Amino acid sequence: MPTDRRDLQHKLRRLAATQSGYFTAAQALDLGYSYPTQSYHTKKGNWQRVARGIYRLPEWPVGDQDDLVRWTLWSREIGVVSHDTAISIHDLADVNPSRVHLTVPPGFRAKAKGVVLHHAELAEGDAWEREGYRITTPFRTAIDAAASDLSLEQLTEVVRNVSKLAPHTAPQQLRREAERRGHREALRMERALRQAGGL
Repeated sequence: MPTDRRDLQHKLRRLAATQSGYFTAAQALDLGYSYPTQSYHTKKGNWQRVARGIYRLPEWPVGDQDDLVRWTLWSREIGVVSHDTAISIHDLADVNPSRVHLTVPPGFRAKAKGVVLHHAELAEGDAWEREGYRITTPFRTAIDAAASDLSLEQLTEVVRNVSKLAPHTAPQQLRREAERRGHREALRMERALRQAGGL
């Protein structure tokens, strides 16, 4: 028995509602939209094609985090918002990245102009779930910042704000994790902690 068209539309809207109006061709296929049907909806203007294999319901209101959801879907939902973008979202320092930063597994090979990829394995607890995307925790973001090219002044701001979240434990944890990463990371973290107020 064929699936009722209104039932399909309801399922698609329910999915899109969790992803800022976006969905992928694969997700639509799983719901019951064949590829010819997807092409039909695109041509009729029912769906807006925003990238290869990524669509958006055109009537959906534009949200502040739309680009994060879109790049998460582009990464096949394995990318995690991180580094400068996570610093900005968590409001840990005054950074305004022009591209979205994602951490992806080492084997991820896709590339695109609007995204900066960082290859690493994230441990359980390194990321928080948000609506339509995941983002590294403030603590993990600070560790990534120590390993990046972020200025010492900005890193100090990140460290100061992360330390405020857990003043009795965060400084020691940041030192320990930075030392585990390497000499450069440990040195940058130590300087940032000192400049943040002798933490």
